[in-house]
Amino acid sequence: MASGGLQLLGFVMAFLGWIGIIISTAMPQWKMASYAGDNIVTAQALYEGLWMSCAMQSTGQIQCKVYDSLLKLESSLQATRALMVASILLGLVGVFVAVTGMKCMKCMEDDQVKKMRMAVFGGVIFIISGLAALVATSWYGNRVARAFYDPYTPVNTRFEFGSALFIGWAAASLAILGGSFLCCSCPRRETSYPPTRGYPKNASSTGKDYV
Repeated sequence: MASGGLQLLGFVMAFLGWIGIIISTAMPQWKMASYAGDNIVTAQALYEGLWMSCAMQSTGQIQCKVYDSLLKLESSLQATRALMVASILLGLVGVFVAVTGMKCMKCMEDDQVKKMRMAVFGGVIFIISGLAALVATSWYGNRVARAFYDPYTPVNTRFEFGSALFIGWAAASLAILGGSFLCCSCPRRETSYPPTRGYPKNASSTGKDYV
């Protein structure tokens, strides 16, 4: 029962992490304009994401523009996109595989060994998915930090971490932790010994004595 509860907890955490990765990928707030310099602009807030850039006016109106061409984007941004999309697809596969191996599901009940392996395999896929998202968000965040502290970067073009980065970090951590719980939830296989067979009883004596 304890391993079943740990398995369910791991799946829920990994699933929530996967949902967070999707939300982080779709959000445009991967980096936001910094107004720490002398020229502070309070009329609007500028955001940039993986797919579009947005400007929020002081009235609350948001205007977004999707990036025109994929080939014009920086190679690092394209790599970040690819890692996040790969993380989402891996998480989708991990959901189906882990659900198949869950103890509360009826499928594959006739082979508990394969069912346990499916749960562990789903956990491994979730871990890989979380690592891909963690690498993507950390790489993007490192680029933002390096550009911010670069003395050659104009003050009015500096950006800070956006909320999508923090959501991505938390979601990746959840996916990795949940996948680890899935991998550790299966009990160890105990060595099974064949049942002992009793020796056949001696046939009743026929009254003949041998010397």
